[in-house]
Amino acid sequence: MIPFNKPFLVGKETSFIEEAVKSGKISGNGEFTTKCHKFFEEHYGFKKTLLTTSCTDALEMAAMLINIGPEDEIIVPSYTFVSSALAFTRQGAKIVFADSRKDHPGIDEEGIEQLITSKTKAIVVVHYAGIACNMDVIMDIAKKNDIFVIEDAAQAIDSYYKGKPLGSIGHFGAFSFHETKNIISGEGGLLTINDEQFINRSEIIWEKGTNRSAFFKGEVDKYGWVDTGSSFLPSELIAAFLYAQLKHLTKIQDKRKTIWKTYFEGLVSLQERGKLQLGIVPDFATNNAHMFYVITKNIKERDSLIKYLKSNNIHAVFHYLSLHRSPYHVKGLKGKEQSLPEADRYTNCLVRLPLFYSLKIDEVETIIKTIKSFY
Repeated sequence: MIPFNKPFLVGKETSFIEEAVKSGKISGNGEFTTKCHKFFEEHYGFKKTLLTTSCTDALEMAAMLINIGPEDEIIVPSYTFVSSALAFTRQGAKIVFADSRKDHPGIDEEGIEQLITSKTKAIVVVHYAGIACNMDVIMDIAKKNDIFVIEDAAQAIDSYYKGKPLGSIGHFGAFSFHETKNIISGEGGLLTINDEQFINRSEIIWEKGTNRSAFFKGEVDKYGWVDTGSSFLPSELIAAFLYAQLKHLTKIQDKRKTIWKTYFEGLVSLQERGKLQLGIVPDFATNNAHMFYVITKNIKERDSLIKYLKSNNIHAVFHYLSLHRSPYHVKGLKGKEQSLPEADRYTNCLVRLPLFYSLKIDEVETIIKTIKSFY
């Protein structure tokens, strides 16, 4: 079976973990955490970065930093992972779901403004498949309405919008290093803080609501509980694994882009014949090769394709189930339903193909041949 995903080692992951243990400190915010922060801030120009135990934690920190509460509304695309909404609804906010674009699973930028009310406090944009949303449109809407923008860049490391790194454009960015992502650490995440007014408080929330970071910098003579927060920082073992991967970022990205290009060149003839639809990369965006997906004509065809691939020892998967139709959300609507046809179409028709660092090109060619055989 060609798996959908497979974790990988690319450098000194295990030796860095051993180094962390021998240093005598494996709790969070140690030497490897500092090295990771420095990498992200120097490589991408983020104003402030904080490693977290997951992208979900990074989003929860963003919700705390802008003081989300029960009177607030947050605009979130329906076609996304639950964390994009959960981080804000657990603070009591009302989630207002937005539809996807017709040509891409990302948020329909042109439909955002009609969802804004006097209670709207933030827009969460998800850079699906690592492909940027139209951030000029989104930031203009946010500025005009005095609302925050949080970039859910879980899939978007090393991807850009008009030359700007994703995660650096909104007030906050949130990344994931889950084992299915380009750069991995098993679990793990990163919060980027792009608005300087939140930098000091972000460290307090990160450190369980204490001013511990200020204490270690010599800014206070003792530390205590001064704000809300939680235990968001990961252990040095996670940071050590992550740092080893970051040192080989270019190598990893080059391999993934080769796989993506092989898929595209092998399957584009099916798109030209009208058999299926491939993902797009708008002129304003770059492609970080996070995933390769195809869009079938209907759910019956999608299920048949996945079943056919499985019968040929290839593990392909569908992706998100529209959150506006989730049991948790519908339960709170009291019978009212939203109509978000594009989100539902991607729910029913999108198929993700295997894409991971150690996937061999001859395996990719086998997958392409099998899909062509299906059609």
